[in-house]
Amino acid sequence: MVTELVERVEEWSTERGLAKADPLIQSVKLGEEYGELCRALLRENQKDAEDAIGDMFVVLSIMAQQLGTSLEKCAELAWSEIKDRQGRMVGGTFVKNSDLEGKE
Repeated sequence: MVTELVERVEEWSTERGLAKADPLIQSVKLGEEYGELCRALLRENQKDAEDAIGDMFVVLSIMAQQLGTSLEKCAELAWSEIKDRQGRMVGGTFVKNSDLEGKE
């Protein structure tokens, strides 16, 4: 399902000329959407949070396309890096073991 959505977003962006646009501009758009997500979380507004996350998905899909890669490839790279990571929660944040070493 995610792959199909990414393909639809990429087709949409190609039709509108976004696929070849500057990814730096797209990064600014991502920042705007992130701000909307933070605002929704502060207001405990689930609907707006979901909308912002969806918008960020679209922006990231287009940015990956602009960079000649795919959102799926980027997610696979990230998953490969974290899948075996060990650590613990500290102050509500997951901290990997390598960052905990020497701090205890």
